[in-house]
Amino acid sequence: MKNAVLYVHGKGGSAVECEHYKPLFPEYDVFGLDYQTFTPWETGAEIRSAVKKLKTEYDSIILIAGSIGAYFSMNAGIDSMIEKAYFISPLVDMEKLITDMMAWANVTEDELKKKGIIRTSFGEDLSWEYLCYVREHPIKWNAPTAILYGSKDNLTSYETVAGFAETPVFVNDTLRITDVTERFFTFFTLSVTFKVQTIERTDENESEKSFIYRSRLACRVCIMDDSDYER
Repeated sequence: MKNAVLYVHGKGGSAVECEHYKPLFPEYDVFGLDYQTFTPWETGAEIRSAVKKLKTEYDSIILIAGSIGAYFSMNAGIDSMIEKAYFISPLVDMEKLITDMMAWANVTEDELKKKGIIRTSFGEDLSWEYLCYVREHPIKWNAPTAILYGSKDNLTSYETVAGFAETPVFVNDTLRITDVTERFFTFFTLSVTFKVQTIERTDENESEKSFIYRSRLACRVCIMDDSDYER
């Protein structure tokens, strides 16, 4: 049986970051996707094409994606083609992020609709086309998914991530995380390296401070309460 891992980086990242995960998946071939576009409709198509190509050569595919790379992946229509996904501080509510940035920039919807694209003082372009796409294409995700969330994430709140894990965007609510395993993940940022142990549980009665498990969903969230992770 041939197994593969596909890594989809976040903004400012690189496909080379996939090298960090090779020691963690010794029985898998690990690939990084060097996508060339930066919209959910274009990048989603790139990710889907990459997964479809891997499916012709591999029996099982695991997805690792961070930040906006996770959002792009959830727009790629690949959930039925992968075994499971690991998300690192994913953007799970793009509409909220965009409207938050509009508020930071003091931009109204009417202004954005009229101008199409507005550059902000904090380096992000606001796009009416992008906002409309996000609203017209809500996330539907049906793959067993583990979410690693940094407590210092400054773009997505813990409440947003936890709410995402509880909502019926996971269209098949009969899914379960059934394998009880331990895996160590080492994640890298520009300034810090840290190690986190994530545990997949099947006993919904077990709980601990930094762990949320939802028995009806194929998703759980591990919070890095003491990490130095920032976007």
